[in-house]
Amino acid sequence: MSAKGFVVGLLFAAVGIVSTAVAQQQSASSCQVAAAGTHRLDKKLYANKVQGFWLGLSIANWTGLVTEMDKIGGDGPAGQFYTRKDWQTKDQPSIWGQGIPSNLSATIDWVLADKDEVWGSDDDSDIEYIYLQLMHDSKKPLLSAEQIRDGWLAHIYKDSETPFKTAEGKPENFLWVSNQQAFDLMQQDILPPFTGMPAYNPHYDMIDAQLTTELFGILAPFRADIASKLAYLPIRTTAYGEAADIANFYVVMHALAAGVDPAKAIQPQLLLIAKQARAELPSNQYPAKMFDYVWSLYQSGIPWEEARDKLYQRYQVEQKDGYEITGKKLYCNGCFAAGINFAASLVSLFYGEGDMQETIKIAVLAGWDSDNPAATWGGLYGFVLGKTGVEQAFGRSFSDTFNIHRTRKGFTNKGIDSFGNMAMKATAIVDQVVQQQMAVKAPFTAECWHIPAFVAPTVSPL
Repeated sequence: MSAKGFVVGLLFAAVGIVSTAVAQQQSASSCQVAAAGTHRLDKKLYANKVQGFWLGLSIANWTGLVTEMDKIGGDGPAGQFYTRKDWQTKDQPSIWGQGIPSNLSATIDWVLADKDEVWGSDDDSDIEYIYLQLMHDSKKPLLSAEQIRDGWLAHIYKDSETPFKTAEGKPENFLWVSNQQAFDLMQQDILPPFTGMPAYNPHYDMIDAQLTTELFGILAPFRADIASKLAYLPIRTTAYGEAADIANFYVVMHALAAGVDPAKAIQPQLLLIAKQARAELPSNQYPAKMFDYVWSLYQSGIPWEEARDKLYQRYQVEQKDGYEITGKKLYCNGCFAAGINFAASLVSLFYGEGDMQETIKIAVLAGWDSDNPAATWGGLYGFVLGKTGVEQAFGRSFSDTFNIHRTRKGFTNKGIDSFGNMAMKATAIVDQVVQQQMAVKAPFTAECWHIPAFVAPTVSPL
């Protein structure tokens, strides 16, 4: 059992969508050539990409949990950041680890589930799973505030009813900071977007929206405008202002990733869509300035460790570019904040050089809330490469089985699902997105989507 204790072995028949690259090519060749002004996407190829999204997310999420909050800057051991030399060395305790390293792995290394094991859900995957199910069941991908509230209340445990306990014996429902506050507000009949507004939610500038909404990007392939529309309310369920903009940055990247060709050099393509997503950030606010600063460090040729140290100094010590989290005197100096983790994620994206494993490794070692940036890029690379490509990148096969009831409740089959089945749900949702949001009346039985390219609206001069 290579997952090192985090999964329970369980045999389950995985639902395979596409198993080989040959099958993808045969299916793609049966699709018509896209007309001018449209993108063509084969549905079977897309399903394989969605399987890759969930697989890559799970690999990176669970590997990143080993180092989560080990290194956040400041005084003491937590301020002595990891470097590339720490990969496959002894894990060090997190800031709340009471001197005990991670129970997932004694060393900083891959945490993986073999084919006869089960990937467990975590906060990087379980809210997105809820949204996937809500959209699939309602056949309306543009979720309402009431649907979001009802979905959260139906599938998330209250502290008074959860069967899970922390190491200290306290109730555990696998929600933290802004997610927990939003959940508490929903129980008081307060709906999104108010659940993410500063007047109601003091944690509105934390990382939570990032790890719950990347999914919307892959449900509107090629169309970042529509992905942002689908994600608008889910993002603002827990975020406001710059944190919401950062979450949307990742949504945009995932939507544009549908156009990344894994048969070509990946790094230039990823940098291109990252710059396109950067264009969505207000240039006078700290997320855009963070992007530009980390980009300048990458272009300077300094090692990623030095870039990470410089952004720590600039943002958590000097509070430059309007990033004022340190001045708020938060627990762990805002180690959960959207901003510093956004900057750290860009270090791993740029310095990963188009390599999935290298990108995840840097994210895992970079510091702060390391499982979340790692999961974001693991999911993005998984979507680009597809399940087949992820397994080729790692030179092995993985489990296709997913247990949403590790953290949530109320799903069929005692919470056991498969990435293949989740891909089928996503495909059905994209059918709805294409018809309802793009006004394309293609039959569901068609083998391909022909997605209209985004056309910026014409603005008449005053």
